[in-house]
Amino acid sequence: MLEEIRNSWKEVVESELRAFAEEKGVSEVAPLQAGTPPKAELGDIAFPLFQYSKALRMAPAQIAAEIKARLEKKTLDVSGELLLAGPYLNVKLEMGSIANKIRTKVESAGEKYGHNDSLKGKKVMIEFSCPNTNKPLHLGHMRNDSLGMSVANLLSANGAEVKRVNLINNRGVHICKSMWAYKTFGNGETPESTGEKGDHFVGRYYVRYAQYEKECIEKALLNAGDVSEEEREKIKAEAAAKANEEPQSMLLKWEQNDPEVMALWNKMNQWTLDGLATSYKNMGIEFEKYYYESDTYKYGKDQVYKGLDMGVFYKAEDGSVQIDLSPIGLDKKVLLRKDGTSIYMTQDLGTAVNRHSDWPFDSLIYVVASEQQYHFKVLFYCLKMLGYKWADELYHLSYGMVNLPNGRMKSREGTVVDADDLLENLSELAKEEIIAKEREELVGDVDSTSRKIALGALNYYLLQVTPAKDMIFNPQESISFNGNTGPYLQYMGARISSMMMKFEEVKKDYEGISFDGNLLKEEDEKTIIKLIASFPEVVKRAGSAYDPSIICAFLYDLSKTFSHYYHDNQILKAETKELVVARVELSRMVLTVLKNAYALVGVPFLASM
Repeated sequence: MLEEIRNSWKEVVESELRAFAEEKGVSEVAPLQAGTPPKAELGDIAFPLFQYSKALRMAPAQIAAEIKARLEKKTLDVSGELLLAGPYLNVKLEMGSIANKIRTKVESAGEKYGHNDSLKGKKVMIEFSCPNTNKPLHLGHMRNDSLGMSVANLLSANGAEVKRVNLINNRGVHICKSMWAYKTFGNGETPESTGEKGDHFVGRYYVRYAQYEKECIEKALLNAGDVSEEEREKIKAEAAAKANEEPQSMLLKWEQNDPEVMALWNKMNQWTLDGLATSYKNMGIEFEKYYYESDTYKYGKDQVYKGLDMGVFYKAEDGSVQIDLSPIGLDKKVLLRKDGTSIYMTQDLGTAVNRHSDWPFDSLIYVVASEQQYHFKVLFYCLKMLGYKWADELYHLSYGMVNLPNGRMKSREGTVVDADDLLENLSELAKEEIIAKEREELVGDVDSTSRKIALGALNYYLLQVTPAKDMIFNPQESISFNGNTGPYLQYMGARISSMMMKFEEVKKDYEGISFDGNLLKEEDEKTIIKLIASFPEVVKRAGSAYDPSIICAFLYDLSKTFSHYYHDNQILKAETKELVVARVELSRMVLTVLKNAYALVGVPFLASM
């Protein structure tokens, strides 16, 4: 709504500016810019007039005064007060009138307030998570999952038809490393016999393979004795390659459908998939469709052979299939190994084509870490060279790494922060806080509330940073009930909910009193009205940028402003009944907007905490 008002005023001022310029013999003037004054007392919209000074041969302040005087002689279709601020012509809006209109919109739209139709008719597929079936989810996956779910929510809120998809990376030499380690060191144990969650169980054997590889390298170096640094590096590479021969052989047998290898693969994959399903459920992550690399890599080979026939790919001397990337400033890329086995690029080609055949999307978003930027640049180029017009609508939503205060995580070394453990630890911290504040009776189900607080803490902390930036995750900081955190936002919603319940008990005393936005004259009230009115524009901007941090910043701004307002002003005990109703309804609007914004960034609403 504020955007509409701003544009209306812009048209009015710009039209008058052009008319004035014509009178001065100036036929063309630059488009007018609109901004926001640095202080509330200077108004709500600012029009800088510097750029017109030379053409009109007047000081910017004189131009502002002239346009103000001309407009004040006319009957305008817009409401507000014109103010002079040096070289700026500002507009102070009538917040009471806006409050009345906004209240009607919020009340009628309810949980849909903030949504718009800017992407109506668009079909958007978004791929995220994409775990390997050789290890459980970790903190890096959690940023991916939070970002994928939130962007999907934002696109839906902007009117798009969205399909969330997940590619399960269930084949490849890394999977075979876990399989080989289990076959070699497992002694027939199972998740059931050890009491482990399936994905944790399989992940343990991925780490075990890395340990085996390290042992092979150390043994080779020991046998080599005192050699040069260059020779040491050569020995290490040869030892690692030797250790990798068995998993690589296992991969080849898998592609040849060897019964023994397939049986082991099916069993270990299912253990992991069962564990992942539990993790997704606990974290509120959902997908409309799953794709599996074990299926799609076959389609990829077809695309590579198609490219060979078209002449856009070529067969190298060693027998591998490659593409020349010099047109996009790169070297060359192998698309199919010399032994005919697939790589990630192979299966991603097939997966993209298969997906468009399944569900002809208008755009496809890949939520993948920034370290894969090269991969997607090549993938999109290959698809374009294969003649797929929709390749221009593919987008890599690149996000930064998640590090810990003490450094980077490494799956092979078993130093990652496990997703299940992290969520459980955050839940325990939340539970301790509830017990310390003696609020068990108020919240009811302490375990359920603790889990929701943990989810809110996790999602908000991961999403408040712009996706492209690297970040450091601090568990203790994320769960704090003070500051820019999920629990703080949830507490604000609970505080307003509690106030609404108290008002319901005395509501009959206020029957017949209508909401009057003109009574809301405090600066915090005006700021809150502007924030509520701007929410649809914020949702639109966040959706266009694929950036949930925009919603997070809005949430904190609204919560912080309302907290200050709540502290400094009586609401249920305001001076008059009319003012009580006005402030209660303003608070109710804030609660609706908070709940709607929570839903976009995965912060569960809590009526009490």
